[in-house]
Amino acid sequence: MESISTFDIFKIGVGPSSSHTMGPWRAAQRFLRSCRERGVFDRVARVRTDLYGSLAKTGHGHGTDIAVILALAGEDPETCATEGLTQRVEAVKSAQWLRLGGTRGIGFVYEGDVVFHRDVTLPFHPNGVKFTAFDEGGRGLLDETYYSVGGGFVVQENESGDAHAEVTLRHPIEKAADLAQHCQNEHKSIPQVVLENELAWRTEEQVRAGLLRIWRVMQECVYRGCHTEGILPGGLNVVRRAATINRKLLYGVGFSGHREYDDLDGWMDVVRHSTREFQQILKWVSTFALAVNEENAAFGRVVTAPTNGAAGVIPAVMMYYWCFCRSSEQGIVDFMLTAGIVGALFKKGATISAAMGGCQAEIGVSSAMAAAGLTQCLGGTPGQAAMAAEIAMEHHLGMTCDPVGGLVQIPCIERNTMGAIKAITAANIALEGDPTKARVSLDDVIKTMWQTALDMQSKYKETAEGGLAVNVSVNVPEC
Repeated sequence: MESISTFDIFKIGVGPSSSHTMGPWRAAQRFLRSCRERGVFDRVARVRTDLYGSLAKTGHGHGTDIAVILALAGEDPETCATEGLTQRVEAVKSAQWLRLGGTRGIGFVYEGDVVFHRDVTLPFHPNGVKFTAFDEGGRGLLDETYYSVGGGFVVQENESGDAHAEVTLRHPIEKAADLAQHCQNEHKSIPQVVLENELAWRTEEQVRAGLLRIWRVMQECVYRGCHTEGILPGGLNVVRRAATINRKLLYGVGFSGHREYDDLDGWMDVVRHSTREFQQILKWVSTFALAVNEENAAFGRVVTAPTNGAAGVIPAVMMYYWCFCRSSEQGIVDFMLTAGIVGALFKKGATISAAMGGCQAEIGVSSAMAAAGLTQCLGGTPGQAAMAAEIAMEHHLGMTCDPVGGLVQIPCIERNTMGAIKAITAANIALEGDPTKARVSLDDVIKTMWQTALDMQSKYKETAEGGLAVNVSVNVPEC
């Protein structure tokens, strides 16, 4: 039984993609650890990275090569400086040299050491990457193959994929029905049950502190996105919109006076008191989501929720709760614990990888997670929270992943706004509903999503070979 923590679902990292950036980054780090454990690290003179399937087809646009280079150079996605990130990579390419693991210099020739096998897909998963270490004489020292299976999760070839298989949880949960049964038997809410499972890894104080830290990173990401203008990288010439909308919402068109805040907390206070009008609140929710995914597309600091491509949905809904509802820090913790278990259920019963399931596996899952979390915070029962998750996913079934130019910009950024609004709607419907009379269960919709994923043609699964990706005329050199 795979044991998935809330902290496996929510991970601090760097954009633009959890599967194509975060996953390969972590895989490269694991390979370096293997080199050290096998006693070959000090003999490595060259490392070749072979990318397969979706990692090859959309790897340039998703920054897979950038992630691998930074990882081999010893940088970590949670702590590395995001400013000047691409410039550091270009410096490595230009010098044809990198400091392996941040400690010793080796040669690096981009054209030969990062290979995109666009016509080859490995059998286990579309996101395959192989690392090979060579000595000075060109002899192979070690090679390992990894798969980036979505949401930053990585499994090595012939590995079970059970991230925490050795952990015994108080409440084993494989399906939504299991979660419901534990809540009923224990007379506890979803976050209370999930928290008791989290205690297998951390103390209650560590859980709370860790989740609030992640929430702060989300807030900071929203704030940066709402105050940064310009053109997103990649060649599509997509203009950032969140900052302009933020300014209009706060001050109106043409306002040029000084801002009434100096930092994140001041801004949120201004937002909180800016409006109670339905239309304005909808605009704020969309702006929050746009802000996050514009940051994500620009290689900014984001939180996988459960992926980078869908990183804006949950922060947008949490900001809605924080700014426009009767909110509390405990509500934030409960939101994330509830959302996290819903994400884990989808990972276990279907997928959170767009390369396996299309965009329903990213925006759809994030919307379901957000809907459940918001329902919990607004006083919903465990049944209503599950109902909200089901409603949100039901109306994302079949959504394809068709990134224009292989980038997480069109239609990805706007899709986060739709996922957030759907989540709020789903929560409101569920809060007025009777789960005992629901005709579709959360387990039913998870099963259906997986069946839909299996039926979906591969060109609609993050390959940039179908949908908008082939019908929108672009001229992006790296595609």
